[in-house]
Amino acid sequence: SRGQDLPNSHSFSSHKLSEGLYANIEYKDISLEGMVEVPSGVVFMGQSDDDLEEYQNRDGEVRKHVPVESFYIDTTEVTNLAFFNFMSETNYETDAEKYGWSFTFYKFIPGTNEDQVASVAPWWIALPNATWNFPYGRNNMASTHPKALNHPVVHVSYNDAINYCNYMGKRLPTEPEWEWAARGGLYDKRFPWGDEDDVSRKNTWQGTFPDRNTMEDGYLGTAPVGSYEPNGYGLYDVSGNVWEWVNDKYDDQMIVLKGGSYLCHIDYCYRYRVAARMGNTPDSSSGNTGFRCAYSTN
Repeated sequence: SRGQDLPNSHSFSSHKLSEGLYANIEYKDISLEGMVEVPSGVVFMGQSDDDLEEYQNRDGEVRKHVPVESFYIDTTEVTNLAFFNFMSETNYETDAEKYGWSFTFYKFIPGTNEDQVASVAPWWIALPNATWNFPYGRNNMASTHPKALNHPVVHVSYNDAINYCNYMGKRLPTEPEWEWAARGGLYDKRFPWGDEDDVSRKNTWQGTFPDRNTMEDGYLGTAPVGSYEPNGYGLYDVSGNVWEWVNDKYDDQMIVLKGGSYLCHIDYCYRYRVAARMGNTPDSSSGNTGFRCAYSTN
């Protein structure tokens, strides 16, 4: 259906939000390096534009004021290098590794079989052995290749993100915190920089989705973190690049994701706006889903 960016990949398992799943992992000493402190305030969530009614009704972009205490948040999405260090230190197994597959965009996989295509979103391939360290399968470049180390880690589920953040002594941001930080001090604007769409400020799809990407922004897939200008609080890539898990429920079965990705296009998925949101099950993963961590100051 129109606007379906992320298919549900794996089954839903009940859990408490922000509860670590691997109690045997010894947490690291907390470091605030690479984070920025966001001041307290009241975020006006949602968007007041009438032409966005379709998304407001379907995705629940409810307009409301929510108070937010000051907190720290990563300036960039968690990178392949950072996740590699976590995996090396913990021997953690991601959900994609457990299931043996994850969804990958078809343009990255030549010779796709019809039975591998997701019915709700035929541009997604259920690719065997697609994981955080082999985002395009084991026959393609690993995420630990020098050229990929500074790209955001993908094929990570909500469960994986929670465990990484817990290990670092941190947590996922809540949806109000994420939106407050992504706005960068602006009020009721569509994007982190204002109301006008600007291809030079984000990694999204240009051209005709899903067949032709002109790559006007320079990338077909993920971009290295920090490739575009930061917002007013110093955060990078809060519009496009990869979807980011946050610590709030979308509905009874799904978790909220924010920010949009390199596959978002105004004609089918206008979700690279700050207020936009998507939901997916906590053990689902794909080649355009990542995260960043937060830390409470009190």
